Amino acid sequence: MLLRSLLSSLCVLCVLCGESNAADPGPWATYRGNPQRTGNTDNVAGPEKPAVLWAIKSNDHFLAAPVPVKDSIYVSGVGAFNRPTITLFPLAAKPPTQPTWSKSAPYLKLASVSSPAVSGDYLIFGDGMHQDSGGLLHCINATTSKPLWQLPLPGDLIHLEGGPVVAGNRVFIGGGAAGAMCVELDKGTLDGKEYDLPTITKMQDAKWKELVAKYEELKAKKDDFAIPPDDSQLLKFTPKKVWQKGEMKWHVDAPVNLAGDKLLVPTSFLDKEKVGERALYALNAETGETVWKRELALNPWGGATVAGDLAIVPGSSIGYYLKELKGAKGDVTALDLKTGEVKWKKDVPGGVVGAVAVADGLAICTATDGKVRAFKLADGERTLLYDCKMPVFAPPAVAAGVAYVADLSGTVHAIDLKSGNAKWTLAAAKEGGAPGMVYGGVTVHGGKIIVATCNLEGPTAGKETVVICIGTK
Repeated sequence: MLLRSLLSSLCVLCVLCGESNAADPGPWATYRGNPQRTGNTDNVAGPEKPAVLWAIKSNDHFLAAPVPVKDSIYVSGVGAFNRPTITLFPLAAKPPTQPTWSKSAPYLKLASVSSPAVSGDYLIFGDGMHQDSGGLLHCINATTSKPLWQLPLPGDLIHLEGGPVVAGNRVFIGGGAAGAMCVELDKGTLDGKEYDLPTITKMQDAKWKELVAKYEELKAKKDDFAIPPDDSQLLKFTPKKVWQKGEMKWHVDAPVNLAGDKLLVPTSFLDKEKVGERALYALNAETGETVWKRELALNPWGGATVAGDLAIVPGSSIGYYLKELKGAKGDVTALDLKTGEVKWKKDVPGGVVGAVAVADGLAICTATDGKVRAFKLADGERTLLYDCKMPVFAPPAVAAGVAYVADLSGTVHAIDLKSGNAKWTLAAAKEGGAPGMVYGGVTVHGGKIIVATCNLEGPTAGKETVVICIGTK
């Protein structure tokens, strides 16, 4: 739903760990790196004196935030006619000469706008957008990019736009009108037989060797039908679905979050289609049964953030709609994780589209009025108000007392959380050679800042985009 108008231009800390049977998600096994949505997991701040280390120009539009995968960085792009691409680049000080791997059609049939979950050597991500009927949940090998299993989810208004959560051997994700679901990570079924992931990996490797050998044989015979093999020809394993809730009742486009034994599921109401509801559900992660429900005044497009014994929920009257910036309204609500009771709520004169980041006892959010705000978790008192002087869709990243925010001009702001002042600003997109907007948020990892742009709308519509690595030269 969030991306509908954009695409028209293209044909935890575990707070209840004693009660939970689920494991906590590891670093980058959930949206923005952790349940606190900080966009950083090593607490290493970005550079004191920023410089663009490398910039990779593209014709794709990057709507999701980049994600670290070991010593690399993952980005997903949407090209002309919604052509999907996912790519892994080396995360080094020097410019990558070429990607580690890249995947597109025919294996990927729908664009992916969700950041993946990283679990060991596996990447799990969804695809499909508002205009698509159905989507797929993918699990691929992070090193080789070879597919391991896929879960097809057909149906109108079904799409997997929000990032998944992996905890233990379970994957949790929202699927638009498919509601929320849980599947097993570590097994897949083929022709009625169940296999573990190491076995699936070996079977896919053997199948790939078979396909390559057949191709080489035909090529040696100068056969006109000798076509190089692709991943769409590999075996189609399917994961076991543990539970699914809210199908055709909710509309879950935002990322889900895990708080101990509770899965936080944000559902929105689609004004045009008149479907869904504005609410946050807390589900039993093991069974999917509702623990509590809290109705919301505005759509929670950014999902819920876990903050100790609180869930922090952003609200916005608009999605990623440039034409609707004027008059947009937002709020930030703190809910008791055990009961769903409202602890405090703050109205904001701009849509809070992105997730709230929690660090140092603060809830830090961005808004379409161009302001960055920080509220005390204890009582909601505002402690910071910083003006980017440009609207902001992207969520903040936080590391070592500094908030990093990218606005719709492609400028990155490093904001000291104690003083509320800018440590520095950098016109990153311009410095990278391709002015553009940031929708997916800044990622901070290993002292570097990675950000990617999109030019679907606005003054730079249709122009080149860029993936940028910022560090110290």
